[in-house]
Amino acid sequence: MIPCPWDRVSRPLVECYNLSMATDKKRVLVGMSGGVDSSVAALLLKLAGYEVTGVTMKIATSAGNLPDLPIKPALNNKTDSASGGFTLPSASGPSSGFIQGASKSSGSHLRLSCFGDDEEQEISEAAAVAHELGIPFYVVDLSREYEARILNYFRSEYARGRTPNPCVKCNAEIKFGLLVDGCRQLGLEYDFFATGHYARVKYDESLRRWQLLKARAAAKDQSYFLSFLSQEQLACSLFPLGELTKSEVRRLAKEHGLPVSDKEESQDFYGGDYRDLLPKGQPGPIKDLTGRILGQHDGIENYTVGQRRGLGIASSSGRLYVVKIEAATNTVYIGEEKDLLATEFCLDGINWVGRIPARGETIEATVKVRYRSPELECRVIMGDNRSRSGDSQDESQEAPENSAEVILLTPYKAITPGQVAVFYEGEAVLGGGFIR
Repeated sequence: MIPCPWDRVSRPLVECYNLSMATDKKRVLVGMSGGVDSSVAALLLKLAGYEVTGVTMKIATSAGNLPDLPIKPALNNKTDSASGGFTLPSASGPSSGFIQGASKSSGSHLRLSCFGDDEEQEISEAAAVAHELGIPFYVVDLSREYEARILNYFRSEYARGRTPNPCVKCNAEIKFGLLVDGCRQLGLEYDFFATGHYARVKYDESLRRWQLLKARAAAKDQSYFLSFLSQEQLACSLFPLGELTKSEVRRLAKEHGLPVSDKEESQDFYGGDYRDLLPKGQPGPIKDLTGRILGQHDGIENYTVGQRRGLGIASSSGRLYVVKIEAATNTVYIGEEKDLLATEFCLDGINWVGRIPARGETIEATVKVRYRSPELECRVIMGDNRSRSGDSQDESQEAPENSAEVILLTPYKAITPGQVAVFYEGEAVLGGGFIR
């Protein structure tokens, strides 16, 4: 793999304005969500001399994903039957595909999210920014693919008593995958794909691998959510905000008259009650760790490890928490805070970014067991497929190369099956996997 001809790490603010950075007029698709981050990413790339095209994806449908969601198609849509269902508006100029819509007021009831009842408005605002920047803008319909790959995963994980991480999966499979693939199928040629994520990427000559790095602004770092990107995806990714702070991004938006400069931040994967997206579960017992029945739950999908509120169980000994969910018996187990502490857990489905460790290798690293957790010092034992109970695996069976056991140097609470754990070595992402 040959790295691109210029340093791929995001530049300090002054260098972002260096128009010689892209003298060969590289073509870049910018994933635009309608927020200030992706809007400023598009702005900076245009100022740096790239040939910029804005793209966004339609992922909600009115057929069962959301209650009473009025989704209207983009103007002048046309569908290519050979594209696997992808659609995008015809391009007749900088504002092609612009969906008319008033800006969201500060008093609106809509809660900004990746997937929710505000999608039509978000697309309108992304189109308005593209119009202001004078760049083409396209909408790609990925609602069927999103249903199949993300919503079904979301539902099945809760049905298994696990807590999913749809954002990590969506980035790897939909945003950096099907969205850019769909654009190419529909005739939009590009050299790079950019987003408003706060992260950085560079090529390591000694390892001959692309490295995913934390953002310079630690408080905004989003490398966690990009930990499942492949080497091929990282090779054509640009993150213009990797060196900037949020205040600098908002200032740039104001200075250049972007209509989203004061827009509130996206809150989460879904803007409403996530149970709207799930089928109604079956009631079952709530037990303590001795097996004593303390009450009844209304479906295991309503619970997650570490949850304290909404249990409906009184205790004279202190606060109670969900400590385990057993899908096979439809049982929720509760206990005290100390029962949540763990020093080891196992991972499956690991995507190695920084380097690929050898089987049996032990790595000293730090790990985040969820996005908002601190980085915990740990040892990662590659290919160790033992369960948390400590039972050793059958030595006649080789553990998969993408599994590992993680041993924490200090106990941490509420390590949740289904969530993503991401390893770091300094500022570099080593990889990420799903907690078993």
